Amino acid sequence: MRRALRRLLCVLALLPAMLVAVADGVARPPVVVLQVDGAIGPATADYLHRGLALAQRQRAQLLVLQIDTPGGLDLAMRSMIKDILSSPVPVATFVAPGGARAASAGTYLLYASHVAAMAPASNLGAATPVAIGMPGSAPPANPLPAQPASGASAAAPQEGGDALAAKRIHDASAYIRSLAQLHGRNAEWAERAVREAVSLSATEALQLKVVDLIAADVPDLLRQLDGRALHVGGGVQRLQTLGAPVQAFEEDWRSHLLSTITNPSLALLLMMVGLYGLAFEFSSPGLVAPGVIGAICLMLALFALQMLPVNYAGLALILLGIGFLAAEAFVPSYGALGLGGIIAFGFGCVILIDSDSPGWGISLPLIAGLALVSAAFMLVVVGMAAGARRRPVVTGPQTLVGAVGELVEFSGGDGWALVQGEHWKAHGPEQLKAGDTVRVTAWQHGLVEVARA
Repeated sequence: MRRALRRLLCVLALLPAMLVAVADGVARPPVVVLQVDGAIGPATADYLHRGLALAQRQRAQLLVLQIDTPGGLDLAMRSMIKDILSSPVPVATFVAPGGARAASAGTYLLYASHVAAMAPASNLGAATPVAIGMPGSAPPANPLPAQPASGASAAAPQEGGDALAAKRIHDASAYIRSLAQLHGRNAEWAERAVREAVSLSATEALQLKVVDLIAADVPDLLRQLDGRALHVGGGVQRLQTLGAPVQAFEEDWRSHLLSTITNPSLALLLMMVGLYGLAFEFSSPGLVAPGVIGAICLMLALFALQMLPVNYAGLALILLGIGFLAAEAFVPSYGALGLGGIIAFGFGCVILIDSDSPGWGISLPLIAGLALVSAAFMLVVVGMAAGARRRPVVTGPQTLVGAVGELVEFSGGDGWALVQGEHWKAHGPEQLKAGDTVRVTAWQHGLVEVARA
C-alpha cells in the first residue's frame, strides 16, 4: 500500500512538467518542407513562391528547401533568391539526400538561404555561368583571375578575349560574393566556384564555412537547428524546431503542368504542331479539328516561350523557315524556298533558347528530326507540284483547242458551234455550213477558230 501511494505521488509531481512539455510541443509553429529534384526553371520558382506564401499563412517558423539540382536558368534562380531574401520566414536550404548535388544555380540558392546544410556524400559548386549559344559551347579556355574580395574592379579582359564572358563572370562573382557576405559565409571560395568551377564535398564545405551544418535527413536537421537564432528582416528569430510539426508542400498539378510545358523541346514541338495545324485549317477550311488542336498547341507554346529565356532571332528564323516551306507549295521555286526554309528552321532551333544551362537546351536529335520531317514535307509538296505541271490541262477554255464539235448556225464565215456541250461563237472558212463537223484550231476572247474535221 505504501509503495503504491509513493508511485502515485511521483506521478502527480511529474504531471505539471509533462503538461507543460506537451503544451509547448503543440504550440510550436510548424516547419514547411519543399523538395526540388531536377533543373531549376520557371516552375521551380513558382513552386518556391507559393511555398513561402503557404509558410506565411501557416505562421511557420522555418521553410526547409531540400534540393538536388544540376543547375538551371539564371532568371528563375534570381527570382527564387529574391523571394528568399524578402521572406519573413527563414529558409534553410538542404542538399539531400546523400549523393545529391547543388551545382550551378543550386550553389547560389545555398548561399542566399538563412541556413545552408548538406547531407553526407553530397556536393556543391561548379557555379560558372555557361556560355550562351549553341548547345555544348565551352567556357573560355583560360579562366579569369580571381577578383579581390574587397570588391575592387578586376582588370579588363586581355586583347582578343571574350568581353561578354568576362562581364558575365564578373557579374556572377559579385552576386554570389554579396550573398556570402550577407550571411557570413566563405566569400573567397564562392568566387572560386564561379571563376574556376570548383566543387566541394559536404565535409570540406563545413570545414571551409561554406555551409552551416551536416545532417543525415530532415529530422536530424531540425534537431540541430533547435534553439538557433537567425537574423530575418532586421530582427532575430529563435527556432524551436525540436518536436515541431512538419508540413510537406508537394508539387500540385499547376507545378507539374508548368514544368512540362516549359521544357524547351516540348515548347518547340507544341509550336510546330500549332503552326502546321493552322496551316492545314487555312488550306482546307471546314476540317475544324486541325484548327482547334493547332490553336490550343500554339497558345500553350507561346505561354511556355514567354517564361523561357528565348532568343528572338532564333524564333524569327523558325517562323521564317516555316514561311518558306509554306511558300514552296505555291511558288514554283524548284526547291530553293524549301531548302532555305529548312536551313533557317535548323539555325533558329539551335539558338532558340538563350541559355546552355543543364536540362534547358533543345537536343540536336530533335532538331534534326524536325528538319527531316520538314524536308520530307517539302519533297512531297515539290513532287506533287511538278507532277501537276506535267499533267495535261483537263478543264477550262484551253481544253477547247483540238476539240471536235458541230456547227449549229453558220453563214459567211461566222456563226455558232456546239463544242464540249457548250455553244461558242465560231469563225472559219466561208464554205462551211450548219451541221458540219469541225475541229477547234484556236481560242481567243470567247471566239473559237474552226476548220472542217
